[in-house]
Amino acid sequence: MPRFAYTARDRAGKAVSAEIDAPTRRDALRLLTTRGLQPGSVTEAGGGRKPGAAKAAAAPGGFSLGGNRAVVLGRGQRLPFLEALHDLTTSGLSAGEAVRLLSVRLKEPRLRALSVGLWEQISEGAPLSRAMAGYGTVFDSATINLIHAGEATGSVNDTLARLIEHLTEQKEIRQKLLTAMAYPVLIAVIACGVILFFLFVLLPRLESLFESLHGKMPASTRLLIGLSDFVLHYGVFVIAAMLFAAVSFWRWRTTEAGRETSDGWLLKLPLVGPFLVTRTVFAFSQTLGVLLENGITAAEALRMTERQIVNRVHRRAFDGAIDRVLEGEAISVAFGRTGIIPDLVLDRLAVGENTGNVVPSLKDIARSQQKRITAQLDFFTGIMASAFLLSVFVFVGFIAFAIVSAIFSASASFNLH
Repeated sequence: MPRFAYTARDRAGKAVSAEIDAPTRRDALRLLTTRGLQPGSVTEAGGGRKPGAAKAAAAPGGFSLGGNRAVVLGRGQRLPFLEALHDLTTSGLSAGEAVRLLSVRLKEPRLRALSVGLWEQISEGAPLSRAMAGYGTVFDSATINLIHAGEATGSVNDTLARLIEHLTEQKEIRQKLLTAMAYPVLIAVIACGVILFFLFVLLPRLESLFESLHGKMPASTRLLIGLSDFVLHYGVFVIAAMLFAAVSFWRWRTTEAGRETSDGWLLKLPLVGPFLVTRTVFAFSQTLGVLLENGITAAEALRMTERQIVNRVHRRAFDGAIDRVLEGEAISVAFGRTGIIPDLVLDRLAVGENTGNVVPSLKDIARSQQKRITAQLDFFTGIMASAFLLSVFVFVGFIAFAIVSAIFSASASFNLH
C-alpha cells in the first residue's frame, strides 16, 4: 500500500508532520480529516504530486453542479454557507470534513455547488482559505484572510462565529434600510395613483361639464385643467427625459470621478449626510474590531477596513489616515484629522488605545452606532412619510378647491341667465 508524507495542523493549531498508509492520495486526505487534522500538504513518499491533482487544486471550480447544471454564485451564498459550516465545526468536525459533508447533504443548488467546488480543492490538499480564494464572487478578501488567520491559530470555529456575527449585523442594517424605505415608497405610489386618477379620469369629465354650462372658470380651475392638458400631451416626453437623465446620471456615477463627486453631494444633504457618516463609523468600528480580534495585523486590518467603506469621500480621507497610522500615529489621532468621526467616538477609541483594549472599544462603538442608525432610519421614515402625506393632502385639497370653485362659478353664472 502506498505511503504518503503529510504536514497538517491539529485542532489546537499545532503543526504535525508524519506519514500515513492509504490506497490513494484522496483516501489519505480523508483519513487525516476524519482524525481532526487540517492537511497542509500530502505527497506520496518517494514521488511527487500527481499532475492531475495540481490541476484540480489550481482550478477554482464550483460554478457547475453535476457537470451540466450551471449556477451563478454570489455574495448571497456567503452567510448561509458559513452558518452551515459553523454548525458542523461546532459539533467537532474539522473544517475540511465539514465541507465534504456539506457537499453531500446540502440540497440548495448554489450552496451545494459551492461546497462541491471547495471540497474538490480541499481534498487535494488546499486549506479552506485557499479554496475560498477561488470564489471571489462569494468570499471577499476580508473573509478569506480571517479564515486564514483562524487556520494559522487553530481557531477556525471561533473565527467563523465572529465572522457570522459580523455579517449578520451587516445584513440586519441593510434590511432595516430597505424596510425604512418601503413605507415612504408605498405612500408615494398611492399618491401618484390618486393624482393620476384625478388628472386623467375625473377632471376631463368635470371639464366637459363646465364647458357645457358656459360658465367662467376661476383661475385655480384653469390652472388645474392646464396642468392636466400638459401632462396628457407632453407627459410621455417628460418621463422619457427623466429616464434619460437618470440613466445618464447612473452611468456617470459608475465612473470613479462621478462616484466621488456624487458621494460628496450626498454628504451635504440634510438627514442623508448624518446617516452616511454614522454608517461609515459603524462599518469602520465593526470591521476593524472583527479583524483585529481574529489576529489580523493592524496594517492589514486597516487596509481591509478601508475597502468596506462605501462612500468614496470617506474612503479617500481614511486612506490618508491609514498612511499616518502606519507611520506611527495613534488611530484616534489620525482618524480625528479626517473630520468624519465624531469627537465622542474618538475619545472612546483613544481610551481603548491607552488601556490596550482597542477591540472592546471598537465593539462598543459599533453597538452604539448600530442603535444610532436604527434611530436615524426611524426618524427618516417618519419625515419622508409625513412629507409625502402632506404633499398628497395639499394637492388633493387644491383639486377639491378648484372643482368646488368651478361648480360655484358655474352655478352663479347659470342663475344669472
